[in-house]
Amino acid sequence: MRRAEAGPVRGPRQGRPTLEEVAERAGVSRATVSRVVNGQTTVNEDLRRAVEAAADELGYVPHAAARSLVTHRTDSVALILPESPSRVFSDDQFFPSVIRGVATELDAAGKLLVLMTTGSAEARQRAERYAVGGHVDGVMFASLHDADLLPELMIRRGVPVVCNGLPQLEAPCIDVDHLGGVKAAVEYLVAQGRRRIATIAGPLDMVAGRARLDGYREALAGADRRSIVAVGDFTAESGQAAMRQLLADEPELDAMFVASDLMAHGALQALREAGRRVPEDVAVVGFDDIALATYSDPPLTTVRQPIAEIGRTMARTMLRLLEGYDVEPMTILPTELVIRESA
Repeated sequence: MRRAEAGPVRGPRQGRPTLEEVAERAGVSRATVSRVVNGQTTVNEDLRRAVEAAADELGYVPHAAARSLVTHRTDSVALILPESPSRVFSDDQFFPSVIRGVATELDAAGKLLVLMTTGSAEARQRAERYAVGGHVDGVMFASLHDADLLPELMIRRGVPVVCNGLPQLEAPCIDVDHLGGVKAAVEYLVAQGRRRIATIAGPLDMVAGRARLDGYREALAGADRRSIVAVGDFTAESGQAAMRQLLADEPELDAMFVASDLMAHGALQALREAGRRVPEDVAVVGFDDIALATYSDPPLTTVRQPIAEIGRTMARTMLRLLEGYDVEPMTILPTELVIRESA
């Protein structure tokens, strides 16, 4: 079959449409077009519609860099995770849940999410140059460690900042009720008659690590139990190693509060290796309620924190901050004990 004769196929238009071309098509001045595309409200509604129609017909898209010079906005917000890429993109479901929450709110507001990991000095320097250089309108931080000076530096340079953790910063902070959630978990173990209740704490250079350890100690002090503490780093491997050490040091322990579900997963593996039944010999409670908790063997009793809501609240707070509204200096989200078969 012969192909039907057709005219030449046109390539893409050479060059992007200009403000002048939009102005000519709409029959208005270049200044009027500029005011419309930059969102100014001092333009007659009929003229605005004419400009928007002309821009649609020509396929005009405002140049982002030029527009930012006028509006002093990039319409993008950074989320900085002070961890290595291998940690952020691992089996730790905290990070994707926070990212999903942030991205959902920013997308609804028409903003672009810029994701950065700063697990090295070089990465921190790149992030600093990028944010302080005006490439984003604000910066959110999650998974902060005490020694990280980047948030304070950003604040001093005038960059709007919202953080998860480190409430002593002069910036809005979003966190969860670590203390209340952990006390509910440990008191539940005490009510079951457990006598030797140990914990695997998270990193003590993080608010979450310290607060969850404080909750454990407070609950035990009120129940006339002594503290038995090992420390991990919120990874499954550290939970497994800490559990092995606890079993060697305290072979009579009969319950565990583990400060993250990933560490609890590692602890369950170590208990199986040691021939300890869960929950008959050792009851185990975690913290997070990530998807892994449901599929653990046995399913994990845990303290649910609203991880995606942390991200959403951070993003909503940042958007209000950028619009000039007053925001709460500290927002605490609730936690909840979820009972499953491990305790």
